Amino acid sequence: MSADIFSPVRLGDIDLANRVVMAPMTRDRAGPLDEPTDLMAEYYRQRASAGLIITEGTQPSPAGKGYWRTPGIHSPEQVAGWRMVADAVHAEGGRIAMQLMHVGRASVRANKAADAETVAPSAIASPDPIPGPDGVPVPTEMPRALESHEIPQVIAQYVGAARNAVAAGLDGVELHCASGYLPMQFLSSNSNQRSDGYGGSAENRVRFMVETLAALAAAIGSGRVGFRICPGVKFNGMDDADPAETYATLLRAVDGLGLAWCHLIHIPNDGFDALDLVRANWSGPVIENCGLTLKMAQAVIAEGKADAVSFGYAFIGNPDLVERFRTGTPLAKADRGTFYTGHGDDAKGYTDYPRAG
Repeated sequence: MSADIFSPVRLGDIDLANRVVMAPMTRDRAGPLDEPTDLMAEYYRQRASAGLIITEGTQPSPAGKGYWRTPGIHSPEQVAGWRMVADAVHAEGGRIAMQLMHVGRASVRANKAADAETVAPSAIASPDPIPGPDGVPVPTEMPRALESHEIPQVIAQYVGAARNAVAAGLDGVELHCASGYLPMQFLSSNSNQRSDGYGGSAENRVRFMVETLAALAAAIGSGRVGFRICPGVKFNGMDDADPAETYATLLRAVDGLGLAWCHLIHIPNDGFDALDLVRANWSGPVIENCGLTLKMAQAVIAEGKADAVSFGYAFIGNPDLVERFRTGTPLAKADRGTFYTGHGDDAKGYTDYPRAG
């Protein structure tokens, strides 16, 4: 009998009650210290019927922040806030993993602490503007290229963040390697112009991500570590010369680490299909994402192309998304005008969406 999205599944060391995953989504609701708030705990609690919640991108260090009111996981206040979130989700029987997001060069000075540097593989600015504190997009700043001896320090920041996440009670972590953020800046040939062992060939450009994932696995257990990729995406100035080669190299390099999942943002590409590429080079669990309908998601699971499916926007307006899928209840439409408010106490369009019935 083939699986469906409502059947349980095990991703690494994490048991999911169903295969519907809540995708990470920045919502700009953290408190003044970039700490999760009571409102954030309620937001995640409402959506705990997902088989797994993957949190919004969370910076592992002050330098990793690029957007206004995104949460961190590097201070006691932030750890305490995330413990409140994890407790709320677990009280409803849910599972929750933290997405670790270091934005690298995709950063606006006004959004981060005055003494927090903007760093990247190379001193090449991102061409895509990013909203500042008032929501108006502004140009990114020129990053400083990381010295070779500094790269292990950045990896150590990720490791500290993962340990903090586990200490706060979360079930695992996901390394954000998409959307033009720091790991993808190392992966992409146009943003990585290094001449040391982290630049040049595909084998060298994947090295930062491989070393980071290996370090995370050693710190908290490989079965609690996943990663998210989007081969070929152009967001935040990415333009790799050969994404098929880059990601095949990456997937083969991390396949033996025993990681919990590969979370694929599946977009169209000329010359290759990203899901086929993942399946050909990665033997672990796959979470499929990007524009799925219920019918499409069911087919992906039934055909064995993925082990779980993730939904983003649908979870914003439908805290009871899994039950709506199960009963065939129409989905509510989310208000895009309230996706990013920048206020930690703003419930509108955040926790005020009703459940069906």
